[in-house]
Amino acid sequence: MIAQDTVLCQLVRLVERIPTPPPLPRRSGRPIVYSDGLFLKALVIMIVRRIHCVGELLAVLEEPTPEMRALRELLTENGRFPTRRTFERRLRSLPDTLPARIGVLGRHLVALLQPWERTGRAVALDSTVLFAKGGVWHKKDREAGIVPHSSIDTQAGWTKSGWHGWTYGWKLHLATTVGSVWIPLAAYLTPANISDNRVALSLVEQLPEEARFVLGDTHYNAPEVRAACLGSGKFLVTSGRGPYPHTDPGVEVRRIFHRLRHNSIENFNEHFKAIFDCHGAVPTKGLRDTARFALGAVFVYQLALLARHRRDSETNRGLKAFLRAA
Repeated sequence: MIAQDTVLCQLVRLVERIPTPPPLPRRSGRPIVYSDGLFLKALVIMIVRRIHCVGELLAVLEEPTPEMRALRELLTENGRFPTRRTFERRLRSLPDTLPARIGVLGRHLVALLQPWERTGRAVALDSTVLFAKGGVWHKKDREAGIVPHSSIDTQAGWTKSGWHGWTYGWKLHLATTVGSVWIPLAAYLTPANISDNRVALSLVEQLPEEARFVLGDTHYNAPEVRAACLGSGKFLVTSGRGPYPHTDPGVEVRRIFHRLRHNSIENFNEHFKAIFDCHGAVPTKGLRDTARFALGAVFVYQLALLARHRRDSETNRGLKAFLRAA
């Protein structure tokens, strides 16, 4: 009975009660035995318990504790428990559906938590750099097709950050609410060399209809991003281009919006990295495994917001302690 009340079990059970996106078209082949929700539950366990491979997950679930017995029951469908090979295959395909799931859950949380009840309906866009696991693949070696060490993640990329300088790794592209609570609304993971405006269109597609202002830095000041925002009834507000100080019309209004954006998504990025230990290198290699980890962490953050709301707790305060208690 105690295991049923643990934070981890509560988060896993929430997976059954959240809205889901329309299913992807099925390909021909063997019928699907287990639902996607089962492997989403397994991912929640892996993110919360810092597990990054299927073998370790199954070993943890085999522990004879009340909590692990309860979790094994939650991962059983029609009296059947997936094999290791099934876990590996289905968890590997999970990143394909995670952006849509994050978008659906983000819109559900906006309707539930009302973050814009006392503020303007603004959304902030940004990307944050995640360091690749292992060594770095220098440009001269990449161009020569040489991988000097097996620890190098060859699927990552280089980017120049104003804070970190040249960095080899990944970009987690995010859209969050600017309001009383930070709610992730959309998320995508790419190699670090992918520009922000290329992913911005996918982020804008996931935003709630009631959002009116989309705030971004100079990298989002692109015609296609502006057109996508206007097409959905939103206004794109970005930092000005050219040398400082800016003197063009509207600069003072943009400065206010820029401060709002900075106070929301920049602080959210640090908050998120502190919770999921992302200030150092990611614990995974390869695009799919790293996307599963990073996007899975965003999904767990959303689940934690929902769980705190159901407890009538302060939604976005104490989330780190809440998840560590799981």
